[in-house]
Amino acid sequence: MSDRRTAILEAAATVIARRGVRGLRVEELAAEAGVSKALIYYHFEDRTGLLRRTLAFVNNRAERYTAEQSAAEAAADAEATPGSGATPGPLRRLEQALLLELQDLPHVRENSTAWGELRASAVFDPELRGELALASVIWVREVADQLGEVRPTAPESALTASAERLTALLEGLSARWLSGILPLTDARTRMREAIGVEVTHLARHAAGPAAYDTPTGPGQA
Repeated sequence: MSDRRTAILEAAATVIARRGVRGLRVEELAAEAGVSKALIYYHFEDRTGLLRRTLAFVNNRAERYTAEQSAAEAAADAEATPGSGATPGPLRRLEQALLLELQDLPHVRENSTAWGELRASAVFDPELRGELALASVIWVREVADQLGEVRPTAPESALTASAERLTALLEGLSARWLSGILPLTDARTRMREAIGVEVTHLARHAAGPAAYDTPTGPGQA
């Protein structure tokens, strides 16, 4: 991707996070990116094309900063216990990956706000739905794979269902935090609690139907 195209997409994410999708104007976008309006039209044929590419850019940027920060935290853990060679366990890696989306950092705020705006816009713009659906499927698959590392014997269908619930909850908690409804500490606590519930649920799936049986009377196991 060219530097100017990247600059336009970065600027689009910034403007959308600041004013919403409806507030995105080519004039402001050009000024934010430091390019001409003609260059924007050269790289993106129309508004829908720009929005689709911005959605993909925001999603890729989220994957990049979560991966980078997860690696940095793993390195910090290793430094804290020199010579151990220890790395975070699968449950901790899962928590880190999801909680990185709930941080009071400028780039996280901007990315999460832009994602929420683009997701809401897809309700009224069918052409955005395909890009959004693809990004969501990939995200759910990644979380399901991480859950599978925590509970290797859990059925694939159960892992996917848990991943769908966790990603949906994360989007909702992020929206409530960004809109000032829910304090960040509470949002992170609710996310940790939900991860614990899902991991326990998957353990029961892995154990089979008997794990769901409950005693019905005194002395019954």
